[in-house]
Amino acid sequence: MLSPWITLAIVCAMYTAVIIFPRKKAYITIVAAVLVVLLGAASPKEALTRHINWNILLIYTGSLVIAELFIYSRVPASIADNIINASPNAGVAIVVILIITGLISAFVENVATVLVMAPIALALSKKINVNPAFFMTGLAAMSNLQGTATLVGDPPSMIFAGYADYGFNDFFFIYGRPSIFFVIQAGMLAGAVFFYIIFLKDGQQKILVDKGRIVSAVPSVLLIMMIVGLAACSFIFNSGVTPAAGLFVMTLGVAGILWYAFIRKEGGAAAKKLVFGLDWETILFLIGIFVVIGALSDTGLLTDFAGFLNGVVGGSRLAGFVIIIAVSIVISGFVDNVPYIIAMLPVARTLATGMGMAPELYMFALLIGSCLGGNLTPFGASANIVAIGILKKEGVNLNFPGWLKIGGPFTLITTAAASLFLWLIWH
Repeated sequence: MLSPWITLAIVCAMYTAVIIFPRKKAYITIVAAVLVVLLGAASPKEALTRHINWNILLIYTGSLVIAELFIYSRVPASIADNIINASPNAGVAIVVILIITGLISAFVENVATVLVMAPIALALSKKINVNPAFFMTGLAAMSNLQGTATLVGDPPSMIFAGYADYGFNDFFFIYGRPSIFFVIQAGMLAGAVFFYIIFLKDGQQKILVDKGRIVSAVPSVLLIMMIVGLAACSFIFNSGVTPAAGLFVMTLGVAGILWYAFIRKEGGAAAKKLVFGLDWETILFLIGIFVVIGALSDTGLLTDFAGFLNGVVGGSRLAGFVIIIAVSIVISGFVDNVPYIIAMLPVARTLATGMGMAPELYMFALLIGSCLGGNLTPFGASANIVAIGILKKEGVNLNFPGWLKIGGPFTLITTAAASLFLWLIWH
């Protein structure tokens, strides 16, 4: 059996390498996973059957395909066009578009959502002569915020669901109380007010745009089927992320590819390009992280760390709550939140149960801090990096202070609102 401290050293080395070489994170975590298996911290059977959550990977892969097809259908862009034409002025239109962007991102991958809504944001910014950096920052921030709200919104939420044995429905209500979806909506309302104040001065004019043509309604049907199917799996099996849920979403994804290639007649080459264009880096990254953090958890060091934190907070629920959120915001503003969440979920649960309270309070706090904290810096989330890249192509350079001017207050305001709601409901 490998020494727990050697396993911890491998984990620390992996984290350090990921921070220094973020573009190589998938390769780094896979190498670390192979290393812990070769050194005996986890057997190949344990790694493949116990540590890697294949159900989460199937849901993530299938939902990525459906997201790509949903964007291809131009339904999100059409929704935005209708919102702009129906709004009394541009300021209201911008805020509503940001809210809709967030709601779409609750079911569609964040980066994909930003990419499809970016042309709308840029065009509207030019029409009312406002800095597009504000709008693009808002798109990324709202996407990151709402990506936390549902099981299929973002990898951290999927990881949380797998660990806490949460089904799709549990993200809305659990044990008779509002769950993480409504906690995030409290943050969203505060964020919407924040952006309305920003655009209040320059967004008073009425704007009309030409409505774009919807390519097909089929991807929207697939998306609705995925949501309804996941809800049904939660209800039928009364459990978390089951194999049925993973297989169902993956089946929908495969059906979508076949529809795209043969019924839409885009051809095999286009379908192959769609498949190869999926976020395989994150999928490999997740596989590696599952194995490495699973091996670390088996050592008992994470339980010991929870005991240490209990001593630090002195048994105070509020102190533990504030520390988890604050530390998570800071770390996730600069480091990928996936390995952090996987490592800290057992710590948060152990700390909460040790104080004799529902683990949801601290696990939700961890999820809020680590996901909303990604809005703090321009490199805190992939959606942020994409938004900055799009602005750069438009000749707008958004540097660290420029991002912090919007992302900083947004992070603090939305996290405070979500945390207050969470504390009132769950403490």
